[in-house]
Formats: sequence, structure tokens, C-alpha cells
Amino acid sequence: MSDYVDGKLLIIGGAEDKKGECKILKRFIQEAGGRESVITVLTAATELPEQVGEEYQELFTKLGGGEIQVLDVADRGGANHESIVRELQKSSGVFFTGGDQLRITGMIGGTLLGKALHQLYERGVIIAGTSAGASVMSDTMIVGGEAGTPKKDTLTMAPGLGLLRSVVIDQHFAQRGRIGRLLMAVSQNPYVLGVGIDEDTSILVHSDGRFFVVGKNTVTVVDASPTIASNVSEISPGQALVLTPVLMHVLSEGYGFDLKRRVAHFHA
Repeated sequence: MSDYVDGKLLIIGGAEDKKGECKILKRFIQEAGGRESVITVLTAATELPEQVGEEYQELFTKLGGGEIQVLDVADRGGANHESIVRELQKSSGVFFTGGDQLRITGMIGGTLLGKALHQLYERGVIIAGTSAGASVMSDTMIVGGEAGTPKKDTLTMAPGLGLLRSVVIDQHFAQRGRIGRLLMAVSQNPYVLGVGIDEDTSILVHSDGRFFVVGKNTVTVVDASPTIASNVSEISPGQALVLTPVLMHVLSEGYGFDLKRRVAHFHA
């Protein structure tokens, strides 16, 4: 197993455009096979699965998708049901809606559905997620935390789905002032890269470990591996973080990042 990534991911910072150009959702459909696609919408994260599932089903149909199916997994029993797994296995693209990322991992992690998802991913099927569906992509995910100054005990993390390794994702990034909590996350293990994705913005991650920005705002990459001084292991609850130096990249569409080499790049 290589570092970082095995397949293709589209990780969306939330609040993606659903009424205008719909650039991100169109890109997902394109990567899934366009009119030949079989797209599965997984609504495990949301408490309104019928409403949210119908919204994306209509959107993907209008934007040129092929067969669109919604799988509402309400509990772990459903996620271990062979008929649900068979439906997922037909997919050329899988889309996780927003909501609560712990609902996704709590219901899918370690189930037949979870294993089938990893198998699809390893076969090259694109896996996409927005908001909570973005956070859940990594092996360790942020599930809560305060905006503002990074301090001890202001961040909650949990195991994610593990599709993207050695990276932690935060979403609604600039809009909710989440730089502090991403810095706190990477301070706990500076080998891990922090990636903050703004609303209506996404990263398209390829199996070679490179990603490209798709959308109208920015993606912030925080690399704490050059850090020389850190007080993360010594501070008491409520005490402010020291982390210096920290390397930061702010990227918009037309740019990307190589997760393996830890360098930004331009692309046409």
C-alpha cells in the first residue's frame, strides 16, 4: 500500500454550486463516465436522507449523469445487507452527501458496504464527498473544534474511512475560520498534511498522489514537517499553541499539489 492514495477522489469543501455553472458536480459526472455513468448517492451522513438524496438525484440527472441511484443506509444492519452491497458494486461513481461524518464511519466502517467501497476505490471508481463527506475521506478526520486561536483540547478527531492517508481534511475552511483547528491537527503529527478546502471548491486527487483544484475559491495546504519548535506535548488545556516554522500553500483553480513531494504545481 502506497502513501496517501490508491484511487481517485473528489473532495468538496461544502456548499458546492447547485444552480449556476455547477462546475464541481459536472466534473464528478465526467469522471464517473458521463451519460454512461452509474452514480450512487450515499446519504448516511444526513438526518434527511430522502430529501437530500432526491435533491442530488435530480441534480445529477439534469447535469447529464446516466443511472442515478440513492442508497439510504440507516444502520449497520443495512450496511451489511448483501442486496445493498450489490447495488453499490454497480457504481462508476460514488457520492457522499454532507451531514455528520461520524454517522458515516459509525454506520459503514467495517461493514460489507465499507469493504465494497474500498474495493471500488482500488479499481479506480471515483469516490466524492461534500462537507462531512469530505472530512471522512482521510484516515484520521476532524469531527469538531473551535475556530480562532489553536489551543489544546479545542479539537476532536476520530478515525475516518482511510481512502486518503497521512492527510487531514477540513471543510467550509475560510468561511468558518478554521485555520486554527487545522494547525492544531497537524501539530499532533507534523508528518500529516493539513488540507483546508473552501466552500464551492474541491480537490480532484489522482492515484499518483497529485491533486488539482476545481472550483471558485481556495485550498490551503499546511505542512508542519519543517517545524523545529512545538509545545503541543506540553501545553495544558486552553493554552495556546506554538508551532514554528510552518509551510503554507494557498491554491486556486489552475494549481495543484503533489502530496508525495509536498510541492505545489501549475496546470493548464
